[in-house]
Amino acid sequence: MSSSWFKTLLLSLALLGSCLAGEVTYDSKALIINGERRIIFSGSVHYPRSTAEMWPDIIQKAKDGGLDAIETYIFWDRHEPVRRQYDFSGNLDFIKFFKLIQEAGLYAILRIGPYVCAEWNYGGFPMWLHNMPGIELRTNNPIYKNEMQVFTTKIVNMAKEANLFASQGGPVILAQIENEFGNVMWNYGDAGKAYVKWCAQMALAQNIGVPWIMCQQSDAPQPIINTCNNYYCDDFTPNNPKSPKMFTENWIGWFQKWGERVPHRSVEDSAFSVARFFQKGGVLNNYYMYHGGTNFGRTSGGPYVTTSYEYDAPLDEYGNLNQPKWGHLKNLHEAIKLGEKILTNSTRTDRDLGNQVTLTTYTNNATKERFCFLSNVAENKDAKINLQQDGSYYVPAWSVTILEGCNKEVFNTAKVNSQTSIMVKKNDDEPSKLTWSWTPEAMKDTLKGQGEFNAHQLLEQKDFTVDASDYLWYMTSVDINDTSIWNNATLRVITKGHTLHAYVNKKRVGYQFSQWGNSFTFERNVSLKKGTNIITLLSVTVGLPNYGDWFDKIKTGIAGGPVQLVGKNNGTIDLSNNLWSYKVGLNGEKKRLYDSQPGLGVSWRKGSSKPHRVGRPMTWYKAYFNAPSGTDPVVVDLQGLGKGFAWVNGHNIGRYWPSMVASTNGCSGTCDYRGKYRKEKCNTGCGNPSQRWYHVPRSFLNKDKNTLVLFEEEGGNPKNVSFQTVTTGTICAHVYEGALLDLSCQGGKVISEIQFASFGYPEGACGSFKIGSWQATNSKSMVEAACIGRERCGFLVSKEAFGINDGYGPNKTKTITGNDNDVGRLAVQATC
Repeated sequence: MSSSWFKTLLLSLALLGSCLAGEVTYDSKALIINGERRIIFSGSVHYPRSTAEMWPDIIQKAKDGGLDAIETYIFWDRHEPVRRQYDFSGNLDFIKFFKLIQEAGLYAILRIGPYVCAEWNYGGFPMWLHNMPGIELRTNNPIYKNEMQVFTTKIVNMAKEANLFASQGGPVILAQIENEFGNVMWNYGDAGKAYVKWCAQMALAQNIGVPWIMCQQSDAPQPIINTCNNYYCDDFTPNNPKSPKMFTENWIGWFQKWGERVPHRSVEDSAFSVARFFQKGGVLNNYYMYHGGTNFGRTSGGPYVTTSYEYDAPLDEYGNLNQPKWGHLKNLHEAIKLGEKILTNSTRTDRDLGNQVTLTTYTNNATKERFCFLSNVAENKDAKINLQQDGSYYVPAWSVTILEGCNKEVFNTAKVNSQTSIMVKKNDDEPSKLTWSWTPEAMKDTLKGQGEFNAHQLLEQKDFTVDASDYLWYMTSVDINDTSIWNNATLRVITKGHTLHAYVNKKRVGYQFSQWGNSFTFERNVSLKKGTNIITLLSVTVGLPNYGDWFDKIKTGIAGGPVQLVGKNNGTIDLSNNLWSYKVGLNGEKKRLYDSQPGLGVSWRKGSSKPHRVGRPMTWYKAYFNAPSGTDPVVVDLQGLGKGFAWVNGHNIGRYWPSMVASTNGCSGTCDYRGKYRKEKCNTGCGNPSQRWYHVPRSFLNKDKNTLVLFEEEGGNPKNVSFQTVTTGTICAHVYEGALLDLSCQGGKVISEIQFASFGYPEGACGSFKIGSWQATNSKSMVEAACIGRERCGFLVSKEAFGINDGYGPNKTKTITGNDNDVGRLAVQATC
């Protein structure tokens, strides 16, 4: 990359802020915004998954990364938690979020849905919809359509009143109705097809003045634009030849579930996907996610989606740059933007060069300017391509080279020149041990079988919790006359889960969970006494389903059971139609034990380390702590705990489950980016908790005393819980000759030490660099002079920069040639 690229980009970004108003139209080659033909880089940032205080920083880093637009869903369940009672305050102020986007000089894409999927609880639908008589979601149902139209109109009207649409001078250039319905529509039959047509008519009637889109909807009615969501969308073709080719969800990583390893998608493959898309006529690429954020509270869906929604995105869960992904994609955006005017005003020709190598040439017929993509989609065979007068190029397997003027390589997706940042969690210099107090979850009522309502059947859990709590108690009793048959019986429960705690006659008999959130059978030996025996079952959900056909009808809890007692000689008592008593939630939730101020009538006891308390399930813990110093993001390390919830100063920071450990198999220290990505590829975290650290936004913290409250459901030990900060540890770069070294620390820190630097043929990777067959002897001193004491440093990597003017190494035995696979390289490792 040359320094002139930055000038071009800065000019592009400066102009962007002045063209946010006006008409938005399109053709097959471009989005046309206020008369300017554009290709768009966008990124998904979901405003409820970060705090409002984080928004300006995230938006600015997205802009610095070369994005033109930010895309977000609108979350119906958060904005209308009770029918016709709306909430747009604080982190739910989407108007403020879009205004900040506009102030940053960026466009916006408004995904109303209002079904969002998003690994969000119940797909973003409010639970009161579920309980409306006669309703069926996402189909040609008049009750649902009315509610959907009311909410959609509410959002559109709010956006119009705030002048958010580009037609009003605002940032919103596209709006979305529905989401990925085409993936599941077949199971809704003709009613599903009618629903899609109605969605289009309803949306168009809103008269927002910008185009509407539908993701994954191949039969989207005109003029609705159908778009693609996937890892790769280069072969996608819109259903209307006049529509632009849009990639609305380029899955830059993948989400994680409890019990799973941490998924990663390599930066080389991510860039390959984007470059191939634009090589084959793409107009808009949106990264899902660009910043994933955190599933605070009970918002994670799935079931079993973790509290972290980092998604291996260019901006991590805390808003830090995820390097090298952020930087490499930034460089890709700059390279493609060099050809924007040609790509949007040209004819395209594709030439098969053999061995899965394709040259794509865009030519502006008026100016004769050209812009080329040279792709090699072979998974294991590099290519050396001679384009005659346009030069020779080395194209690694599974990569795309971008050629400015079709004769100058400005980027290759497999050649990563951006830095790698290794982020670390650190304690304060003198971390203080937390002093715990505790109180058991009050269960006298439920262990006695005393609930809030009764029924002669096993009810569906979410029907009655209305998703206000993960917890629902099922209680019944059985009279036993002959203990010889039942003194060593089996309690059998068929549950749709996701976890189950069982008690008989006030004694805990067992706990079980489904490995992946599916139905399971719970069986434990129980000893029944003569007379009345009380059976208490606590069913716990871990996020409601958010995807699939009719996902809203998937049952939860012990719905239907059966619940049985099996005695000697397989004698069976079926309790399913007994009189069952029910209670929603925990007593601790009702007493708000998680609040900073102690509740009335609650006795918190000191000394959680006493043997009779540690490891006991259904226990509330509380500790006070001081906020870590500085400005780095804060996390709480919950290693040693089992499963439950955590609150900081009354803010629910989400479900925790450190006892859920990932498989010991399927991880590797290396990642081969070549070949199509799948979520099982390039995993880390084998044998570790699926999630150990939990984000505590600094806006949740007080300057003085802070309160941490835990509800430990499974039975863990809080003695090792601590607060830490996330900071940059080691930074590295491996830069090809002719590209820019660009090293930076985050959070105002400066580069304190150059641990390794070698220009020549260095070997290894970050953390294990070593000198290769030759190097410039002044490599380290050169980098130290440029970087020590600075927050950011860089220079053009070249022989001349290191005083090598004859093309030879210091020992005069090795020539640095012009072949891309043999050029000099600079490897640097530094600390901040």
